[in-house]
Amino acid sequence: MLIISRILLGLLGLGIVVFVHELGHFIGARLMGIGVEAFSIGWGMPIFKKKIRGVEYRLGLFPLGGYCKMKGDNDYEGVYNRSLEGKDADQESFLGVSPFKRIVACLGGPLFNLVFAVLVLTVIWGLGFEVNTLSNRIVLVSEINPEALHPADEAGLQTGDRIISIMGRQTETFHDIQEIIAVNADREMPVMIEREGQVQEKTVRPLMDRSTGAGRIGIYFWTDPYIERVVHGSPADLAGLQGGDLILSINGTELPHTMALMQILQEEPARLDLEINRGGQLTEAQLIPVYIDGAVELGIHWQAVRYQNPRLALPAAIQKGAEETWKTFIVSVRSLGLLFKGIDLTQAVSGPVRITYMVGDVATAGFMAGGFFEGLSTMANFLSLISIALCIMNLLPLPVLDGGMILMFLVEGIRRRPLHPRLVSAFQTLGVVLIIGLMLFAIFGDILFLARR
Repeated sequence: MLIISRILLGLLGLGIVVFVHELGHFIGARLMGIGVEAFSIGWGMPIFKKKIRGVEYRLGLFPLGGYCKMKGDNDYEGVYNRSLEGKDADQESFLGVSPFKRIVACLGGPLFNLVFAVLVLTVIWGLGFEVNTLSNRIVLVSEINPEALHPADEAGLQTGDRIISIMGRQTETFHDIQEIIAVNADREMPVMIEREGQVQEKTVRPLMDRSTGAGRIGIYFWTDPYIERVVHGSPADLAGLQGGDLILSINGTELPHTMALMQILQEEPARLDLEINRGGQLTEAQLIPVYIDGAVELGIHWQAVRYQNPRLALPAAIQKGAEETWKTFIVSVRSLGLLFKGIDLTQAVSGPVRITYMVGDVATAGFMAGGFFEGLSTMANFLSLISIALCIMNLLPLPVLDGGMILMFLVEGIRRRPLHPRLVSAFQTLGVVLIIGLMLFAIFGDILFLARR
């Protein structure tokens, strides 16, 4: 049932983003006087269609994708011939209007994706939100997996340090730390830490993770081993653990933070003898972990840090929404360059299956962790990210994509005559081959992703 809910939420989320994109093309076309023959959400055979004022609105069988069919958008041969004969093309046809108007229609989709992201983030910041997050206190990876040194070790960081700023940017949570490190691989960064009440400055140079392209320095988050809740019927539940318990030690080994549990579980012990502080009283419990394909199931949810973002007034919310959208846009554009730096493309490039799963997974996790409003906020935040990514991908100057069409119309506008149909056909054929190849590659990566899940 949980998997079905993830899929449904994912399809709903992607449908919203695609609807916004195609709505942008639709409105851009109508504003420029271009006729629209069909507007569809989803591909394949229509399972619903209705014609209103000359436009057939459709709901496709496959909900991943959509399209806005403009009048005569592929009639290059006819437009070229009429141009040679000195005749005017149909003024409501996509190719009958000026290149400038066609560019506006093509830009409508990506532009609406950006506007959608700004509006979503404006609403989120305007309503205020509370999220589960992690503190800026760290644990060195080398202490849990002492196989190699990491940039954090070389910089002199220690377990228990608090990273309070990186490159002058304040880092109140572990998410803030990850966000900065991820986009600054192979770049030296000044880091301010707090250690035993003293502030020190270190210099860290993140390594690039070849599987994702993100920077990493070899740190985990620090979480005190307080149990927030246990899953019903799980090993923790059967052991009698309760929300509010503080685990002091496991098998005689002190447990200063939750990451220390990973080190204990590496040996796959058959039984965990726990010493617990429950409401100031010491007690003991025995937990039998379940190991499945190298993963361990305990059924424990650790107590996270609740981070409250207060409501902002409308002008400040709009400003914050625009700033967050622009920041994400710039980071996403910069991330495209990582595709050419030897990263594992099967993990870095996501197809429709993986994106659907991630949208549903993020939404489901949000609903389960914090209730309806937090789940809605989490899903909306993630959809704004997908919307920005869709904007950027469609603006790439590749055939068939909006960016390729805009490039073609710019050339036509400079030449002041339509491009030859053979050139257009070759350009579009190349685009179809590239897109199909990319889709097949992405789907292959999706299959590997689902197999790993």
